[in-house]
Amino acid sequence: MSDAAALPGQPRGGVLSGPATTRTFNVLAPNASAMTLDGTNTWIVAEPDSDLAVVIDPGPLDDVHLRAVVDTVERTGRRVGLTLLTHGHPDHAEGAARFAELTRTKVLALDMALCLGDEGLTAGDVITTGGLELRVVPTPGHTADSLSFHLPADRAVLTGDTILGRGTTLVAHPDGRLGDYLDTLRRLRSLTVDDGVHTVLPGHGPVLEDAQGAVEFYLAHRAHRLAQVETAVETGHRTPAGVVAAVYADVDRSLWPAAELSVRAQLEYLTEHGLI
Repeated sequence: MSDAAALPGQPRGGVLSGPATTRTFNVLAPNASAMTLDGTNTWIVAEPDSDLAVVIDPGPLDDVHLRAVVDTVERTGRRVGLTLLTHGHPDHAEGAARFAELTRTKVLALDMALCLGDEGLTAGDVITTGGLELRVVPTPGHTADSLSFHLPADRAVLTGDTILGRGTTLVAHPDGRLGDYLDTLRRLRSLTVDDGVHTVLPGHGPVLEDAQGAVEFYLAHRAHRLAQVETAVETGHRTPAGVVAAVYADVDRSLWPAAELSVRAQLEYLTEHGLI
């Protein structure tokens, strides 16, 4: 067994940019950081015989990157027919308006404030641009407006920041709520069990070949963190910062501000359920 195969979700090795499944291609944005990992994955999705493509998460406002996405689509003899957003965080959505100018496309998202056009996305919508079947799956938790996109033909799901290709995501309290996130993970587990999804195409990091394994890892991780937070409170750590110092002592301190958002979400969840 390779090292990658031993990791949660079995991340795919190799270069992140390039084809991922029959219908998807990743263009990696040059915005690597501790929070964005290698950078934002901008996904191009298209039927093999279609002249139209859908782009998911144009990424940051970086004209070189946005033009690289357009060029990548055009090199395949296609044009961009629609732009979608998994959520509104700047590393995914900041470049959307400029990308829409370059491609003359609508931008669709759950949050109408992010949309360019007269419509948004809702649960159960199916994107059919260029003959695709791309199902809209509400996946709140990381943020209230988070969406994933189920691509049945490739047995894949594009998850934005809901599931990452490496590590775990944050629940961005107060917009993100832990109860919503746990429900989302169970919804994604249902996609793997009932709908045959086996590949995660994340917003950051490598493709995951074992979608069910990734979801199960995320659920176990959340249960473990909740137990740690509950214990920290019981032993006298009453502030979010104090809980972070106790629970995330082995995590790089540069990530503690993000960890505190997740801790606040966990404290809220434990309080609502009468556990602290």
